Amino acid sequence: MKLRKKIIEKLFEWSQKFYLKFKRKEPWGIGTKELLKFPMNSFGQHLGNFLNKNGFELIGKVERHDAYHVLSGFGTNVEDEIALQYLCYGNGKRTPYLTGVLLLGTIILPDYAPYYYRSYLIGKQANSFHHFDFKKLLFTDFDSFRKVIFSEIQLLKLQQLQFEYNKPQYNPQTIN
Repeated sequence: MKLRKKIIEKLFEWSQKFYLKFKRKEPWGIGTKELLKFPMNSFGQHLGNFLNKNGFELIGKVERHDAYHVLSGFGTNVEDEIALQYLCYGNGKRTPYLTGVLLLGTIILPDYAPYYYRSYLIGKQANSFHHFDFKKLLFTDFDSFRKVIFSEIQLLKLQQLQFEYNKPQYNPQTIN
């Protein structure tokens, strides 16, 4: 399984470079240090905490991807990345890149199919979030924002699901 995960990681790295060439959005121009200065419990601060904890910076033009991680609590390992895409697909997001991730991820790592399917179902039940302009929401209270998208039951299902398959790398409830 380690080899299959490495293959997917390499495919992500390669495809991301290709994908960014065609992305027409403007980068946010905000770094982790700036996000960490956002008000306590703001969406921006939580995003900064996630990036800082993982040693990341936002990737220009695709910042929303990290926003999805923060809202859902999914980690950054391969199976979580694919489960996150299933959550987004269930939520109505449709892009060629996402479809490719779903197909390749499912074919290469079928062991996680129940994880992916359950993530899809949670995304389908959640209020639509994939269309938000997340940059405009950075000052929003994180807990309130998250409750607009996920019900308490859905949040519990996300936590349980992630715990079943691996410990989540980012848990908004544990970072102050």
